[in-house]
Amino acid sequence: MKKLLALLCAAGMLLSVTACGNNEEETTNEGASSSDIKVGFIFLHDENSTYDKNFIDAATAATEALGLTSDQVMFKTNIPEGEECYNAAAELADAGCDLVFADSFGHEDFMIQAAKEFPEVTFCHATGTKAHTEGLSNYYNAFASIYEGRYLAGVAAGLKLNEMLANGEITEPKMGYVGAFPYAEVKSGLTSFFLGARSMCPDVTMDVKYTNSWFDIAAEKETANALIADGCVLISQHADSEGAPKACEEAGVPNVAYNLDTRSWGPNTALISSKINWEPYFEHIIKATMDGTPITQDYCGGLKDDVVQILGLNEAVAAEGTQEKLDEVKAKLISGEIKVFDTSTFTVNGEHLTEYMADVDTDPDFTPDTQVISDGYFHESEMRSAPYFDLDIDGITTK
Repeated sequence: MKKLLALLCAAGMLLSVTACGNNEEETTNEGASSSDIKVGFIFLHDENSTYDKNFIDAATAATEALGLTSDQVMFKTNIPEGEECYNAAAELADAGCDLVFADSFGHEDFMIQAAKEFPEVTFCHATGTKAHTEGLSNYYNAFASIYEGRYLAGVAAGLKLNEMLANGEITEPKMGYVGAFPYAEVKSGLTSFFLGARSMCPDVTMDVKYTNSWFDIAAEKETANALIADGCVLISQHADSEGAPKACEEAGVPNVAYNLDTRSWGPNTALISSKINWEPYFEHIIKATMDGTPITQDYCGGLKDDVVQILGLNEAVAAEGTQEKLDEVKAKLISGEIKVFDTSTFTVNGEHLTEYMADVDTDPDFTPDTQVISDGYFHESEMRSAPYFDLDIDGITTK
């Protein structure tokens, strides 16, 4: 097995990708030819989960684009966030994989365990928080500024609410949000979605209910139905199944999805979706392994890199002029004219924030350690790739 890896921003490979976090060391690997390399992927669920299907599709596309054959790629699906992840990672390493990737937050500690045991293998992990502090030369994190996509989806939602108000279809612009867990990743997404909607519809409010599961079709549908029964007239979610979209279609309530174009599930109610496009990242880590070039320690792509995407705008459901407004706002997000977490646009307990210590350097007690507000905005995903926005802002109510 060839010794792999490098650290730090692969500027020569992905010039436009933001590398989040402070990384100063660099290690180069010897490289592996395309005919020799073997790659393993660990997924929390299988293709029945929209979250995992997004990763699986990207992994398939990236490995095919780089010319890898089926015997060079190994998938392990339905791997829980426990010792099973370590076992899967170790099995992939023992099977000759030069590179192992896992896709779920709770996989991280077990991937780190495997990275320590197999120092000649590269381990990459999505949504994790510890690569920039762990000090391992063969362990890497990745995420994306998906809050940009959530914000754009919120803009489409706000325009739809305005249309519904103008047509007399609703009297109160209250949205509902089906969340998985009350983690920073979920709070960052639901807050950016809400702020996007409020930029178009200033009176909007939003109720949030958590399922405490990443993937539970019945619970997600039940939660969406409960929000609709409570008067929510548009539903979005950070959950991984068709549960919420199908509940919305049955109730005739507009739905904003995540990771997948849901128009086939909700032709009359699916409004828009946002997703992370993982294909560029997979190509980056595989090609870096083959070429012996650096891998970004804490990778974070965005709209400008086509890593964050908007898909599935349903013209039959969207308000008139939605695409034009999305194009306008997207350009301003890319240029920096609009900051998603501009502190002038939200309050916490009635106050605009001028400072906030976030838990960026993860520890068991989740101790705040980094000042993340400056220049008038919360610097999400600039100190590390994974989200750390964990505020509960005014206008959003957790049920």
